[in-house]
Amino acid sequence: MAETSPPASPFSIPLYRSLWLANLVSNLGYVIQSVGAAWLMTEIARSPAMVALVQTSTSLPIMLLALLSGAIADSFDRRRVMLVAQGLMLFVSLALVFLSASDLITPYLLLGFTFLIGCGMALNSPAWQATVGDIVPKPVLPAAVAYNSIAFNVARSGGPAIGGAIVAAAGSAAAFAVNCFSYLPLIAVLLRWKVPPTDEELPPERIGNAVTSGLRYFVMSPHHLVVIARSAIFAISASAVTALMPVIARDIIGGGALIYGLLLGAFGAGAVGGAFASARLRRSLSIERIVAIASLLIAIGAAGTALSGSLFTAMPALALAGCGWILGMSTLNVTIQLASPRWVVARAISVQQTAIFGGMALGSWLFGIAADNLGIPLALAICAALHLGSIIVGRFLPLPEFEDLNLDPLRRWTTPDTAVPVEARNGPVAVSILYRVAPADVPEFLNEMRQWRRVRRRDGARRWALYRDLADPELWIERYHVSTWLEYVRHNQRRTHADSGFRERIFALHKGPGQPEVHRMLEVHPAHYVEVQPGSDGFVARDYNEHAS
Repeated sequence: MAETSPPASPFSIPLYRSLWLANLVSNLGYVIQSVGAAWLMTEIARSPAMVALVQTSTSLPIMLLALLSGAIADSFDRRRVMLVAQGLMLFVSLALVFLSASDLITPYLLLGFTFLIGCGMALNSPAWQATVGDIVPKPVLPAAVAYNSIAFNVARSGGPAIGGAIVAAAGSAAAFAVNCFSYLPLIAVLLRWKVPPTDEELPPERIGNAVTSGLRYFVMSPHHLVVIARSAIFAISASAVTALMPVIARDIIGGGALIYGLLLGAFGAGAVGGAFASARLRRSLSIERIVAIASLLIAIGAAGTALSGSLFTAMPALALAGCGWILGMSTLNVTIQLASPRWVVARAISVQQTAIFGGMALGSWLFGIAADNLGIPLALAICAALHLGSIIVGRFLPLPEFEDLNLDPLRRWTTPDTAVPVEARNGPVAVSILYRVAPADVPEFLNEMRQWRRVRRRDGARRWALYRDLADPELWIERYHVSTWLEYVRHNQRRTHADSGFRERIFALHKGPGQPEVHRMLEVHPAHYVEVQPGSDGFVARDYNEHAS
């Protein structure tokens, strides 16, 4: 059968197209709600720090809950996860409409409700971004991620002006009401979406184990740590422009809610341009070069905004900042998705979001304090200087390239038959692999084992060790433990094509007859040993201690 060629665009996939359009509407409502919340805060609290905290209150839950949300998205039906998140945000938004329309809202109550909406975003975002990789093939994944950014920034372009007009004409409560209606199309698409059954044979991980395995994967993946560190640096230094946007409109330009909407619109229009440019730039430039260009654009935009005194000079500067913002963020997001296998991709996205939104929350707070104490122009100048510094950081901590990395499951491993019956929950399990290595090949063998140790531990192995037999210098024993037989199966099924090279090179150094000998051993506590054995009515448990004295 001839291979099916990948689609030219993710929009040729009906499900992606429907979800994208519904998300566009939802994003438009979110931006309108954000305008209403930020401007309402300027009316009930004059401090720039309190205004900046509106963005912090939305970003903070994404930082705090992202890894848990990623574990949930990797362990459960992502469609249902998104439905729960949308329902939560709809309920909170309805309550916000009631309180603001009744003049019962206070600054801290407003921060509390925006925090709850952020919780819904934290639950929704990893599930949605991981779903994109499930419904579009890898060749068009970068374009799909960029189009997701375009959806948000098209909303950011038109939403602020619409939101500003709504707030000016009918108040913030009306903006919150519009946001409530924006959730409905996405909820409708999710309800109609019938997720096809998967061939997944293993039960989902428990949430605690899923969180732990996600963290372990990142700790044992040096390239991922570089991407996460750079994402945090980028987010902290870029947060000043959006966090201070309301006070830029009020104090630098001397305008109201409509001017604030226009400034956000300029920022969003620049972001749309950056999203369209990212696909072309990825074909000719390295990831590091693209992020450096993004930082330069934000630096120019922040400095230009600090020096501007009118709407007509501030808008082009903010458009440049918006272009740099989305160019950098979409590039970093594509990088982390291409670097992660599907079993952990939502947790990979969530860890990056923790870094990004944690950086935004911290940066918004710090730049709010800087604006309070040093003035808005100087705070923006600091933002520009930090971005220029991040370009220098890229010289010493460059972003890795993952375009040619094949992270599809290897699917060569099958569950072995065992002479002793074993259940999924039985454990701990100790595994020993015996290699025979010629003395001349020992340095190469040890070098490969250093890398293989990282892969083993990254995929769930514990207490990994390598032993050399004192009586037989050619005999080497690799040993590791897993908590249960199920985790042993899961550990081996996580192997990807990119990992296969390590194993093949190690096996090539094995000089014994046939493949290396494998011993799988179940840890036994003699005082509490119960063995599952075949019986006339199926498997029965025999307690070896029932007659013990």
